Amino acid sequence: MSAPAPRGASYLPGTDMPRFLGELLAFVGFDEADADLVRRTAPVVLAHEAAVTSALYDHFLRFPESARFFLGDDGTPDAARLERRKHSLGRWLRETAEVALGHEFSYYLLAVGLSHSHRAQGPGGRVPAHLVVGAMSLAQTALARLFERELSDPGAALQASVAWNKLLLVHLDALLLGYLSPGRPA
Repeated sequence: MSAPAPRGASYLPGTDMPRFLGELLAFVGFDEADADLVRRTAPVVLAHEAAVTSALYDHFLRFPESARFFLGDDGTPDAARLERRKHSLGRWLRETAEVALGHEFSYYLLAVGLSHSHRAQGPGGRVPAHLVVGAMSLAQTALARLFERELSDPGAALQASVAWNKLLLVHLDALLLGYLSPGRPA
């Protein structure tokens, strides 16, 4: 994990996403032991990737505010669009399970966030930030329940949930960058 930047160093996060993510990882205490735990529990998560992604999109379809992003012109769920979104969510889950934190993935997270926060066209328009936060909460809950069900040791399930939660909240911070104004040096 990257060391935090010297105090007083200022930059726009989108100009150096690996640094930004490294600083957040250090801040939340995500260390090599957490990264190893995420990688060790990745097979549990990935064995249920299709079920997790389907459950999340089924949940989105139950609420008009989130369903509107996945409906066709006739008001019914757009199956092709849903499959593309599930595939995209599956990619994110696979990359997350590998603890991919390099240049390419860090900018992928930024691009995904910007595609949600600056979506001028397409069904539903701009995705409200609270739905992005809510979606991450749903993902965290799904993983915690999965670990509780699949790992025989409750302590191991808790530790897996803690490690994944740290990583997912760092991802959430990156996804929300498009919703926030750039900070100004103090």
